[in-house]
Amino acid sequence: MAYNCVVLIKQVPDTKRITGEAMNADGTVNRAALPAIFNPEDLNALELAIQIKEKFGGTVTAITMGLPAAAKILRESLYRGADDAILLTDKRAAASDTLATSYILSCAIKKLKYDILLCGRQAIDGDTAQVGPQTAEKLGIPQITYVEQLIELNNQTIIVRRNTGAGWQEVKAQLPVLLTVMDDANEPRVGNAKRLMKYKDVLAPAEITPDSGIDIKELEKKGLLIKQWSLDDIGADLNWCGRDGSPTKVHRIQSVVLTAKESKTVEPNQAGITNMIHELIIDKTIS
Repeated sequence: MAYNCVVLIKQVPDTKRITGEAMNADGTVNRAALPAIFNPEDLNALELAIQIKEKFGGTVTAITMGLPAAAKILRESLYRGADDAILLTDKRAAASDTLATSYILSCAIKKLKYDILLCGRQAIDGDTAQVGPQTAEKLGIPQITYVEQLIELNNQTIIVRRNTGAGWQEVKAQLPVLLTVMDDANEPRVGNAKRLMKYKDVLAPAEITPDSGIDIKELEKKGLLIKQWSLDDIGADLNWCGRDGSPTKVHRIQSVVLTAKESKTVEPNQAGITNMIHELIIDKTIS
């Protein structure tokens, strides 16, 4: 039996390159100050979806919500093995928190045929791990979080192993289902050279400027046009989108700087470590 997988992916700022310009005064992330990358655990979710397609058949659709530049990670998804890509982009969706984002995603997903929804456990720019579960709730389907292994997929039943922090569980659910995938679930593949050549010219309409000389209809005819949906296209209620539909508000931003009154160098050998431990015991830092 073939399965249609939809993977929710996100373009995020590279939090490993945080600078003093990384935050705006209103508490939002200054995305222009940081390089944009494919959210790491979303790559694991995409890899699992592709593995399901390779083993059982079916399709993989990647969908992302963001600015036109987010089409970059949709292209990367196509290079790796996705069959279709959808860009949700609309200025009215700006400043959406997890509740508004999951609502918008759920509206888009309702337009698709799917058996399994997959996303990364969490995004590195917010670390809330809320969008996946909230999307499942809005769609009225079961969810399995912290997935680290697919054990069995048989007709309309799936069994996976999920990490509990102190161990693991085997969980069984009926399809359709949403899975949030951890970084140790697999090793994401790199882009395939043939697919890269096939999709290297694929674009979203929002990326095409009037003076580019690119014919959108010609791109669509060649299968090189990324699907692009607005809030109107997915029938979203604007009261639930963007800043107005986001109950999460930043109350205050505080810059915390840790300083040491004094420091001591510990020699990187057994004697140095032993002396350090001895001193910590004497001053009762440890016992």
